[in-house]
Amino acid sequence: MGADFLTKRHHRHRTTCRQDRRPNWAEQVLVDYFPPPCHYIPLPENSRFVGREAALLDVQQRLFGPAHSRSRVAVVGLGGIGKTQVALQVAYWAKKNRPQYSVLWLPALSDTTFEQACTEIAKRLGIHRADDKDIKDTVRQYLSSDKARPWLLVVDNADDLDMVLGGLDSPGLIDYLPRSEHGKIMFTTRSADVAEAVAEGDVIKLADMDDQEALDLLEKCLQRRDLLSDKTSTTELLKELAYLPLAITQAAAYLKRNQIPISEYLGRLRGTAQDTIRLMSREFYDDSRYRGTGNAVATTWLVSFDQIRKLDNAAADLLMFMSHIEPKGIPRSILPSTESQEEIVHAIGTLYSYAFLNRRGQSEVYDMHSLVHLATRVWMQKHRLIEEAVRKAILHVAKVFPTDDHENRDLWREYMPHALKLVQGNREFDIEERYNLYFWIGRCLQVDGRIREGVDCLERFHFWKETTLVETHPDRLTSQHELAIAYQANGQVTEAVALLEKVVAIEEQTLVETHPLRLASQHTLAIAYQANGQVTEAVALLEKVVAIQEQILIETHPSRLASQHSLAVAYQANGQVTEAVALLEKVVAIQEQILIETHPSRLASQHTLAVAYQANGQVTEAVALLEKVVAIREQTLVETHPDRLTSQHTLAVAYRANGQVTEAVALLEKVVAIREQTLVETHPDRLASQHELAIAYQANGQVTEAVALLEKVVAIQEQILIETHPSRLASQHSLAVAYQANGQVTEAVALLEKVVAIQEQILIETHPSRLASQHTLAVAYQANGQVTEAVALLEKVVAIREQTLIETHPSRLVSQHELAIAYQANGQVTEAVALLEKVVAIREQILIETHPSRLASQHSLAVAYQANGQVTEAVALLEKVVAIQEQILIETHPSRLASQHTLAVAYQANGQVTEAVALLEKVVAIEEQTLVETHPLRLASQHTLAIAYQANGQVTEAVALLEKVVAIREQTLIETHPSRLASQHTLAVAYQANGQVTEAVALLEKVVAIREQILVETHFDRLASEGWLTYIMNNLNVQDKDEDEDEDTSPGELEGL
Repeated sequence: MGADFLTKRHHRHRTTCRQDRRPNWAEQVLVDYFPPPCHYIPLPENSRFVGREAALLDVQQRLFGPAHSRSRVAVVGLGGIGKTQVALQVAYWAKKNRPQYSVLWLPALSDTTFEQACTEIAKRLGIHRADDKDIKDTVRQYLSSDKARPWLLVVDNADDLDMVLGGLDSPGLIDYLPRSEHGKIMFTTRSADVAEAVAEGDVIKLADMDDQEALDLLEKCLQRRDLLSDKTSTTELLKELAYLPLAITQAAAYLKRNQIPISEYLGRLRGTAQDTIRLMSREFYDDSRYRGTGNAVATTWLVSFDQIRKLDNAAADLLMFMSHIEPKGIPRSILPSTESQEEIVHAIGTLYSYAFLNRRGQSEVYDMHSLVHLATRVWMQKHRLIEEAVRKAILHVAKVFPTDDHENRDLWREYMPHALKLVQGNREFDIEERYNLYFWIGRCLQVDGRIREGVDCLERFHFWKETTLVETHPDRLTSQHELAIAYQANGQVTEAVALLEKVVAIEEQTLVETHPLRLASQHTLAIAYQANGQVTEAVALLEKVVAIQEQILIETHPSRLASQHSLAVAYQANGQVTEAVALLEKVVAIQEQILIETHPSRLASQHTLAVAYQANGQVTEAVALLEKVVAIREQTLVETHPDRLTSQHTLAVAYRANGQVTEAVALLEKVVAIREQTLVETHPDRLASQHELAIAYQANGQVTEAVALLEKVVAIQEQILIETHPSRLASQHSLAVAYQANGQVTEAVALLEKVVAIQEQILIETHPSRLASQHTLAVAYQANGQVTEAVALLEKVVAIREQTLIETHPSRLVSQHELAIAYQANGQVTEAVALLEKVVAIREQILIETHPSRLASQHSLAVAYQANGQVTEAVALLEKVVAIQEQILIETHPSRLASQHTLAVAYQANGQVTEAVALLEKVVAIEEQTLVETHPLRLASQHTLAIAYQANGQVTEAVALLEKVVAIREQTLIETHPSRLASQHTLAVAYQANGQVTEAVALLEKVVAIREQILVETHFDRLASEGWLTYIMNNLNVQDKDEDEDEDTSPGELEGL
């Protein structure tokens, strides 16, 4: 293929390449003056040769181009890359297309092969030598003389620098090479140093084969197209063989001989290291290569390795080190140091000259050919060098591997694949440094979000300490402490608690009460207790730690402040929000006196205080403090720093709580974008921000986007986290909430039932997460028309929380609040009112007047009052709520608008229809300015305004507005979505009021048909639509009858329903 390409490509040489043409006068002189051409090419022409057009053309142009200015060319490249085969193609091309040239071949594998070839060439040329004359020198003199006709000499495998160049006292092969204006020499070599020396700068580096060339070669070698039918395995095999011609030829020989499919060969190649070495060491016959030399890939470079070891010990050491780390992406900084900088530069240059190492552009990162990587270990095994090399490599990497400080992140990410390869690939080396390396690898993996891998490494570190140290040794206890933290991060909270309890028990026996290590372990155990739902235990243990530290440490001691910080977090989890705020304010006040404004600990405490403020209803203060923290971190930390991103994340959450939903979405989108660039797809922080962004999307009315993002998060977590992991369950919980908001109530119920079932197996009955999921499932049951189930489940949750939580705990009050709403939906309005009055009374005692939770309960109580016929009380309470919110919340805040919305509904129920219309028009006007057209809240307010219009006699306006709402919801919501059906139902009622009875009937029949498919028979919404449809149809049927005989349900009764 290559020879044809050269001949056809260059039209200007076509006339000189034909053998059947008449010679011109100059050539005739050559024929008359010189003896006939002589050819000595010991290898046959390779019928399997493919590709390499660019390299062949380059050689031909340099040697035989119009200028004829270059007499020497060297082709350099990795062993097995096909240099000899390229030279063979050039030799046979010259023999065919340059008939005036003698083509001669000198293999430089050794002095012996070189001399034997010279002897054969002398015979072919008919040269006679004197008895004492060196045959090499005889051939050189003849070819350099005017007697010789033009010649092309191929010096193949000129790899050994000493043999080629010689020394001070001994000549090299280069001294026996002829020089003549009629001669050309082509060298092939693995050594760039040799190439530069012999070719005087005319060097061609032979590149790797491309995908198509490699496939063509495999096909020619196999001679069986059926073996290539598995395209996927074929592609993967060629990649695995790194497109190396020798490796492809060897694989083809194995496949042909053993009659196995490519997929099976690929499986063996990817087996154990010993299997791979055995496979790649298998010799095979190849007539295009020299007899007596190894053809197997694993042995083809052994001579080069020996040469390097002889010439450059530092390079050999580097080669051995690299063979035990990853072959790709090797940073220079991880390489063992040498006596001088120049020595390592020279060593790298030696490996580069043999094409064993390639540099990535201008960077300080190198790549080694994967098969060279394998062959190096074969060579080391042969010379029994592996054990010492591995030991040195482990000691070196353990010394240079960085700690898990954030400023080292880029470095540990560069080193990580190499360190993992080293410790995982040499499990038989039980030395302390290997396990210490496991420790730092595990810590860094954990920071990088690769929690499972981190746990595995820390378990191995702990195993070493457990088997070599006594139970009370501090290092063994430290290993258990660190492993417990990793377990907790991995969702193995029970294991974390058990391990930490063991550590604390030992330290309580062996260390005094005030010992820092004992206190640190108790501190960590308390955090694990909190994660395990044992909040009371966490608070008790942290109060004990804090009490001791307050006796022995000064007020400003970092450990004392850290424990107080953690205790405040536990207080908040225990519903003691006031205590949490007070303690954190104390911590922050001290740190503001002793630490600079940019100190991480000071900022961390301010961050946590802001979270507590938000929990305490001080949302404005939370936002202000977080904005301050974020501003400082944006000035002092890089954009990608975890602390900066965490504060921005938390600020976005506070924005959402403050009604600044647009700002929350924008900030979270920024955080997510950065984390998607810098963190792996499975990193917990990346997933957490995506989770929070989905919640913000939902709050912003972008429910579809919320569902899509949460489904992505859940899918990833289901792949990487165990079924019981808290983060996985939390995301499934949030996805169910989004499903419900999207009208996928059935899916929401199914997913929450799954979450609850798992949590009921793994968490104690009183665990906050278990109760929270049961609470949310009850809400979904209610949305699904399963009101009885909702009430039953909420009564269970409330009963447990009333036993385990103090009367004022937020979670207890939230469940009571939700149970009251379920009571109301179940027709138990009196119970709803009673329970909400209790909740409101407690919240009015413990929460400030402006607290969101206090206002929310008063809001719900007003709704219950209205349902109970206490419309006057409802209006009065809602007017109070609205008045407060108008003082503390911005005009566009969702909670403020929601209360105004509900107050308008109460006004309408109280006969104040004009006030209702006016207030709803105000709400709708604001939402039309601030919310997108498809936002659920905007549509809900327009829906309610249309009802008020109808009540106010503005039926035309009601129909027009409802048609607009229905049109939007039909575009954006699925057919079965409750909000879409509710608007269609209400539009049908408006049609009837407007005299459009046909349209009313058609639309209600459609709504009824859908609700009968998706809702249980007793569902309130289904009954309402069926009732209205019956009423309208009966009215149509009795139009011709006496009105006195009509005993159907009245519209007023239906409105009440």
